[in-house]
Amino acid sequence: MPVKRRQLRGFDLKQIQGFEGLIGVDEAGRGALAGPVVAGAVLVTRDFLESRWAVGKSGRVNDSKQLSAAERTELWTEFEELARQGQIHATFGLADVAEIETVNILGATKLAMRRALEGIYPATAFERKEEPDLFASEAERSAFQPAVSCQILIDGLPLRHFPYPHQGVVSGDARSLCVAMASIVAKVTRDRLMDELDKVHPGYGFAQHKGYGTEEHREALLKLGRSPVHRDSFLRKLFAQPRDLEGQLTFLTE
Repeated sequence: MPVKRRQLRGFDLKQIQGFEGLIGVDEAGRGALAGPVVAGAVLVTRDFLESRWAVGKSGRVNDSKQLSAAERTELWTEFEELARQGQIHATFGLADVAEIETVNILGATKLAMRRALEGIYPATAFERKEEPDLFASEAERSAFQPAVSCQILIDGLPLRHFPYPHQGVVSGDARSLCVAMASIVAKVTRDRLMDELDKVHPGYGFAQHKGYGTEEHREALLKLGRSPVHRDSFLRKLFAQPRDLEGQLTFLTE
C-alpha cells in the first residue's frame, strides 16, 4: 500500500507543475442497466498534496471499484472533513435516464462530468446549470469559485466536443490521487441514489446490485418488466435474446 500512495500522490505532484490546482474527474454507473450516470470532481492544490493527510493517509485511496463499501464510506467521511477545512473541494453532477436515452450514454457521461466541473470551475462557453454540491452550502460554494489555473484530469481517453480543456488519463482512477478521489465521490453518490430508488421501485434489488446486470437483476426484469428508471436502450439486446426451454430469456452475461 505505501507504493500505491507514492504512485497516486507522485503522479499528481508531476501533473500540477505549472498549475495552481488539479481537478480529477471520474464517473460511476456508465454500464448499469438502470439509474443515472454520476460524475465526481475533486479539486486539489499543491498545499493539499504536501499536507499531512496526503502524505500519511492517502495510501488508502484507490479506484473506487477496488475498495469495499465500508472503505469508501470511511474515505467519504474524511473527504467531508477535508472539504470543511478548505483543503479540497468536491462536487458531483448527474445525467438521468431520460438524458441517457436522448443523447446516449457517452453524451450523458459528458453531461454529468460537465455539471460536476461547473460546481468547481465554471465555464463561460455554456449556460450554467446548477447541480448539488456534496460538501458545501450554496453560499460556501459561491464564495469558493477559484480564480486559479487548473489542470483537469479525466479518467479515460480525452473527450471530444467537451467545453473544458483537459487531459485524458487511461486508468486514471488507479494512477492519480485526485481522479481516484473523484471516483469515490461518484460511486458513493450513485450508490446512495440507487438505495433511494430501491425504496421507490422495490423488487429489483437496486440497493444490492446498484442497477448493474447481475443475475438477480435480470431475473427481476423477467418477472416485473422494466421500471421507469431502467435504460430501455440498454435492455433491448437483453430482451431480444432467445428464450430457453423453460420459456425464460437467455441473457448475455457480459
